[in-house]
Amino acid sequence: MKNLRIGIGFDIHRFKKGRKLVLGGVEIPYKFGLDGHSDADVLLHALCDAILGAMARPDIGEHFSDKDPRYKNISSMILLKKVKDIMQKYGFQPVNVDCIVITDEPRINTFRNKIKTNIKKALCLDIDCIGLKAKTTEGVLSFSKKGIAAYCVVLLEKKK
Repeated sequence: MKNLRIGIGFDIHRFKKGRKLVLGGVEIPYKFGLDGHSDADVLLHALCDAILGAMARPDIGEHFSDKDPRYKNISSMILLKKVKDIMQKYGFQPVNVDCIVITDEPRINTFRNKIKTNIKKALCLDIDCIGLKAKTTEGVLSFSKKGIAAYCVVLLEKKK
C-alpha cells in the first residue's frame, strides 16, 4: 500500500477591503477580498498543502515564502501548477480531491463548476474525481464574519 498516500490541507485568511476575492482561481464578486501575500486563495492553498503533505514534503509556506517578492500577489493557480510539478518530480499523480470551503458570506455554490474546472485543468484530473462543498458556520465559529477557511483532502498514487 505504499503506492497510495493521503494528505490534508487547511488554510484561513481574514477579509480585507480593497482586494479581490479569489477562490479556486475564480474571482468572486464580493465587498471584501482576502488578506495575504499572494492572491490569498484559501481553497488552493489548502489543496497545495494537502498534496505536499501526502508526499511528506514541507508546506506551501516553505516552498513559496511570503518574504519572497516573487510571490507577491501571485495567482494561486500558478502555485498549484508548481506543486503539481513537485508531485510529478516525486512520481505521484492525484486520484481524487475533496474540498470544503467554510464561509457564511459570500455564497459560492454558483461558482462550483468553474472552480472544479480550474482544479481539473491544473491537476489533469477527471472532474468526477473532484469534490467541492461549501459550508456555513451558522454564525457559531468566531471567524464566521471575519474571513474564509478551507480544508482539502487528496489521495495520491505513486506512478508505476
